[in-house]
Amino acid sequence: MLSKMLASAMRAMPALALIAGLSTTAASAQTAEGYWQGVQKAGVLRCGAAVAPPYVMRDPASGEYSGFFADLCREFAETLKVKPEFIDTTWDNIVAGLQAGKWDLSLALNRTPARAMAVQFSVPAMEYQISLAYNKENPKIPAGAASVADIDKADVTLAVMSGTAQDKAITAAVKNATILRLPGNDETRLAVVSRRADILVDASDTNQLFTQSNPDWAVALNPTPALAKQGVAFGLPHQLSAADVEVVNIFLEEKVATGHVDELIRKAVDEVLKSAQ
Repeated sequence: MLSKMLASAMRAMPALALIAGLSTTAASAQTAEGYWQGVQKAGVLRCGAAVAPPYVMRDPASGEYSGFFADLCREFAETLKVKPEFIDTTWDNIVAGLQAGKWDLSLALNRTPARAMAVQFSVPAMEYQISLAYNKENPKIPAGAASVADIDKADVTLAVMSGTAQDKAITAAVKNATILRLPGNDETRLAVVSRRADILVDASDTNQLFTQSNPDWAVALNPTPALAKQGVAFGLPHQLSAADVEVVNIFLEEKVATGHVDELIRKAVDEVLKSAQ
């Protein structure tokens, strides 16, 4: 009788072990901490910021950040009940820094397949396309130019911020023109103003600010076919779970749907135009 009882107990042990294992796994799943809970514990949301008005701007005197993506960073930090921290970077390093864990979000990243292999994206905050801004009196730019092919000439120099989506797109599109890659927003504009470059390659809304600031001579062309049309979003760490990404998406979807992002864009545009006066 005793041997039968021991045999029955031995047979039951694997099942009991399985139940115990499932219970432990379920408990672990219930207590697993998401990425944003970790940010809440740290008390700060780190935002990687590369300057590109009106998306992201930085006051050289105070170091304060503005622009509508900087505002969205602050508002997401407020949602998490933490403090925002802006970490200065360049467009060459804004993806690599996110991969290395130097910040939690990259601001104003264009959604491209190449970047999506390295990082994740939120839903877009806005749609983007590339335009070409230039001096309307420049004899190198033909009247009625409508496509990239119309300005792709050996004597034409195109200024673009190094490492940006604009850089990647124009590099793939031109065969004859010279591409002048510069580190930042100010340098590319100065290159066109000083006639070191003939054309400024940038986001259409950013180039609109440039032409509005220089109405006497600057014009912009949205090429046909489009050079690029992409969403502009938060870049997110590659290891984020679907649930963590959804937190950001729900935040942004509401901001877009209610027109709040449009309000932030108008505020940023007004700030840029006011500073240019």
